[in-house]
Amino acid sequence: MEHESDDIMLTSKQYQLLSYIREQLDHTGVSPSFEEMKDALNLKSKSGIHRLITALEERGFIRRLPHRARALELLKYPSPDTYRESSNQAASSKFLPSVVEGSFPKHLNGVGKAHDAEAVILPLYGQIAAGTPIEALSDPSSTIDVPASMLGRGDHYALVVKGDSMSEAGIFDGDTAIIENIETPVNGAIVVALVDSQEVTLKRFRQKGNSVALEPANSLYETRIFGPERIQIQGRLVGLIRHY
Repeated sequence: MEHESDDIMLTSKQYQLLSYIREQLDHTGVSPSFEEMKDALNLKSKSGIHRLITALEERGFIRRLPHRARALELLKYPSPDTYRESSNQAASSKFLPSVVEGSFPKHLNGVGKAHDAEAVILPLYGQIAAGTPIEALSDPSSTIDVPASMLGRGDHYALVVKGDSMSEAGIFDGDTAIIENIETPVNGAIVVALVDSQEVTLKRFRQKGNSVALEPANSLYETRIFGPERIQIQGRLVGLIRHY
């Protein structure tokens, strides 16, 4: 099996499943069952696993072996140039960034509108600290084209990452973070958090009782704890664009 040289876009769930299958084949020599895959990806039904397996098969990453139960063959794996997380990080992280090279044609009109279902224009709000928080940015200064496949049904915007406090989650200085505009994230999501209505930062969100933790993904930085009234969630991270 070789690394794939082409930049084939995978969703975070597709990449997470591919990493899990690879890990199980390496450790046991047997591909996991659909039930095990469902549990590993925290999905509610095996129908979602069927769709992910089909998508990975269509993209040439895996092959189902005929006449054999639980038989999957791993044909290729995304290049480290495209995905910078290790297999251990991929298996343990709640967020697996979809990273694509930032070079898309500037031919669309209207922010957030897709003309050909291949690219969407999003407002680009400048820099967000992935180290020390910076002042909240309220007005878009420019726009950026992103693949429509990176986006869900909600509203989205983009921010440029500054700093290295999320590097162990595969988020690096200079990356462009694609943010879904939500106010109520699940525990473990990587979010844009507005602190005390003054500063904004990109961190992993944890809430327990009356405490909110904003966790870095770098051992050189400390987790910050706040009361929930001090934190306003302005979105969750759904993808990254990286220039090489």
